[in-house]
Amino acid sequence: MRNELFSRAQKAVELAQIESSNQQELITKARNELSSAFANSTLAEQAQLHQMQDVLDSLENSIQ
Repeated sequence: MRNELFSRAQKAVELAQIESSNQQELITKARNELSSAFANSTLAEQAQLHQMQDVLDSLENSIQ
């Protein structure tokens, strides 16, 4: 069974990585998607979500 919230979070993080305009807004949206996905995810998915959070942290640090 596919976790739609996990997929949405993954796509949001990917978009934040490739899009340079409005990047802070995209990072914020991706963080919201990660938060939504976390509670309904398996342990393996949660580990991946933590990695995606690290990616967002790095992106945010690079634009500040």
